[in-house]
Amino acid sequence: MVIDADTLRDALRPVRDWLDGPDTPETKPGRTTLAAAVRTSLRAFAQAYPGKAVEVRVPPFAAVQCLPGATHTRGTPPHVVETDPRNWLLMVTGLLAWADAVATGKVNASGHRSGEIGALLPWPPTSQDCNKE
Repeated sequence: MVIDADTLRDALRPVRDWLDGPDTPETKPGRTTLAAAVRTSLRAFAQAYPGKAVEVRVPPFAAVQCLPGATHTRGTPPHVVETDPRNWLLMVTGLLAWADAVATGKVNASGHRSGEIGALLPWPPTSQDCNKE
């Protein structure tokens, strides 16, 4: 299934207030809403940057492989980016800079190619248009 910009914006819109505000039990979106936002954004990201060189993991919801180049077939891949759902969505929408996320331990990035993910974030159309109704 191809994920277009409207589908992506629709998945991110319900979590935007949570991303803009504090992370509290009262503001956190439900699991289904959060899972949809993470899965849709990860799949759209992998669709925009196809390949199997870097694995991006956002447990417990999804992991994708992206970027062209050498691939792996077994075990832990050499280039991995892992973060939690909130920080992934903050980076996708441009509310958290990659460098800040890495420096504060909000993102674990291993392998020399993992930094390429940061160069692609924030990532249009979400960073520009996710607030539009």
